[in-house]
Amino acid sequence: MSENNSEEKKDSPVISSDNSSTKEITIDDKIDRRHFIKWITVGWAAFIAIVAGYGSLVLRYLFPNVLFEPKQSFRAGTVDDYVIGEVSEVYKEKHGVWIVREQDKLYALSTICTHLGCTPNWQAAEAKYKCPCHGSGFYKNGINFEGPAPRPLERFKITLSDDGSIVVDKTKKFQQEKGEWSDPESFILV
Repeated sequence: MSENNSEEKKDSPVISSDNSSTKEITIDDKIDRRHFIKWITVGWAAFIAIVAGYGSLVLRYLFPNVLFEPKQSFRAGTVDDYVIGEVSEVYKEKHGVWIVREQDKLYALSTICTHLGCTPNWQAAEAKYKCPCHGSGFYKNGINFEGPAPRPLERFKITLSDDGSIVVDKTKKFQQEKGEWSDPESFILV
């Protein structure tokens, strides 16, 4: 008897709880082929879109951003190419370096202001570097004397190669406030 009871419940119509419209749904109602294929297609399209989205994220992860920078060391001519007492701006744009030749030595200064990273300009008439952003001023040797710059410009490693050409290596920096300007790699004696 209990088996008949459960069979009767399966075959009995279900009435919606919505009071505004009462519709009977029976188990015999079937979804037609057109609607079935439509929903299967939508489901597969959504699945493929999700897999493709995650696949593109995985591919993006496998190919990280690469920043191509110029070489950090370069040849800067010979000592004779630089006039005593002058600042060479030949490598300012391409490498961010000023080559300064004094009576007894030659050194490479960074063109990055120590205040906020702007590029100062060499003003030969006033014999100083002047930052256009906030007015920091540096003497020819790179020591700061005016404006908000907290410290002098940095020097780069500079050496003579076997053939007599100057090699500037920007990966090694020397800071005056740390006493590194006396390091023999921060200048060339001429």
